Amino acid sequence: MGGEPGLVRFENVALTFPGASGRSPVEVLRRLDLDITAGEFVAIIGPSGCGKSTLLSMLAGYLAPSSGRVLFQDQPIAGPGRERMMVFQQPALFPWLTAAENVAYGLKLKANRGNGPVRDTVAELLRLVQLDGFARHYPSDLSGGMRQRLEIARALAVNPQVLLMDEPLAALDALTRRTMQREVLRIWEQTQKTIVFVTHDIDEAVIMADRIFVMAQRPSFVLEVEEVGLSRPRGRDDPEFARLTRRLSALLE
Repeated sequence: MGGEPGLVRFENVALTFPGASGRSPVEVLRRLDLDITAGEFVAIIGPSGCGKSTLLSMLAGYLAPSSGRVLFQDQPIAGPGRERMMVFQQPALFPWLTAAENVAYGLKLKANRGNGPVRDTVAELLRLVQLDGFARHYPSDLSGGMRQRLEIARALAVNPQVLLMDEPLAALDALTRRTMQREVLRIWEQTQKTIVFVTHDIDEAVIMADRIFVMAQRPSFVLEVEEVGLSRPRGRDDPEFARLTRRLSALLE
């Protein structure tokens, strides 16, 4: 997609965790380079344990590289920031707050005031994720897919530039997962946010992403970048879709 180039960059990034109790250090990332454009939907796939979630944590500002640089808008990331919000596999909602109150939580922080009436913004976000009829419901009243949509609304409440999504659909049943793939794409198209989406599901990556970063076994680096040139909406019965999924499967094997 179009937009400003180089919104996010990893430059020769390495990360090594010290060994515990006399064990050898664990090298997670080595010579990792990637560049993400504003407005892109990027998927990251790779073998289990290769550092996909670690990469997101570095981009979120939770981890610092051992060497190299992680940049946002050409500035090194020094810690968490509301321009980069994480959506986890299991929604981290407050169970004692209603759907509307969960979304409003970020808006009520001092740093986020001055962006219009909280009530109006909450209503707008709930409409965006198609939960406008559930404002007074608690998370326990909602299905898994609805809770994940609420988590996305809460992340969007602080108006981030980038959504970091760490296997956000992995815990859902197959039918709900496909529905949520369409929902995430709809939200992305309406908000024009940049999305960095970690998944183990190759089909999911091809259905959703503009580009797919394929990571190697640990110590990991970007093995290949696959441009997905298929028009949306994409069908799994498309021969080109099948060709791409076979190619990516072969890379991971």
